[in-house]
Amino acid sequence: MPIKSRIRTVPHYPHQGIMFRDITTLLKDPVGLRTTINEIASRYKSIRIDKVAGIESRGFIVGSPVAYELGTGFVPIRKRGKLPVETVGRDYQLEYGVDRIEMHVDAIQKGERVLLVDDLIATGGTAEAAVKLIEDMGGIVVECCFVIDLPDIGGRARLEKHGHKVFALCEFEGD
Repeated sequence: MPIKSRIRTVPHYPHQGIMFRDITTLLKDPVGLRTTINEIASRYKSIRIDKVAGIESRGFIVGSPVAYELGTGFVPIRKRGKLPVETVGRDYQLEYGVDRIEMHVDAIQKGERVLLVDDLIATGGTAEAAVKLIEDMGGIVVECCFVIDLPDIGGRARLEKHGHKVFALCEFEGD
């Protein structure tokens, strides 16, 4: 069952010229959702993973069941101000400004092996900030895993340039 065929493309969202890749069609499909989680989890079954970290918000949807399948804990990486206790954070550049992601100070222990999960890699700015945040806490990023890669935008290359392994279930070129 090709994952890519279950992902909807929404033209001109959120801006003119953008081809938005919508995974809600994949998530609502029980076979598509199960296949997505199983394919990701099976890739890491034989690798030591201590935690799965998911980037807000679709990374939570994919990352939590992957963590469950792998028998690990799950760490949410959230936007500024969303977590209830003491946090650490990382700023990252947006097209028109700066944003910040955060996690709890006790989320990752030094030396823990972390799988970073999100739905999509585009420019790689958020993923790069998440990797740095995990490393700031002493975690070791085993791999950055995405449902979708948009290779022409350069996020994968950006992460790989810094020595990080990247995996995606499917690619949409030209967007």
